Amino acid sequence: MSTYHPIFNPPNILTLFRIACIPLMMVLLLSSSKETCFWATAVFAVATATDWVDGHLARRMGIETVFGKFLDPIADKLIVTAALIMMLPFNWIPAWTVFVILAREIVITGLRSIASSEGIVIQASDLGKYKTIFQVTAIIGLMLHYDYHWFFGVNHPLLIVNMHNAGMFFYWIAFVLTVWSGVDYLAKFIKVIAR
Repeated sequence: MSTYHPIFNPPNILTLFRIACIPLMMVLLLSSSKETCFWATAVFAVATATDWVDGHLARRMGIETVFGKFLDPIADKLIVTAALIMMLPFNWIPAWTVFVILAREIVITGLRSIASSEGIVIQASDLGKYKTIFQVTAIIGLMLHYDYHWFFGVNHPLLIVNMHNAGMFFYWIAFVLTVWSGVDYLAKFIKVIAR
């Protein structure tokens, strides 16, 4: 039997930590300087890494809770949404794509709530997992934004990577997967309720 409170157990504490990182990341992103963007990216990377850790701990310790199952996906959506919105004033990403991403999350969350209330289980595809991986990778690149020298500061064109361009490469892949996974879930939902 677990000695932890049903809510305040290690996995849930990590999820709450992830949410607590959001204001710090947002404050750092109020400035578009290379230094603050670097530290905002570090906060984002550490926070998103806890997503894997808290899920692993919950399964290993056998302390998956309803609260955790509710809060974990919310934390993921909040930190991704915050990062995307905070980059909009700098015109680093197209605003319309952010709207599509947020609309997809709102619609799918609503459909999941309806399905759950009706006792309907809709199997999630791996598209959602791939979407999250590419979103996180894209956001890290986009927040770093600037040119970085990857070999002890040697100033050679072949050893310089523009992180914004790298981030946009992954961002467009993430965007396609976001729309694709949303349409896939919607199709499954319609198929189930049409029976």
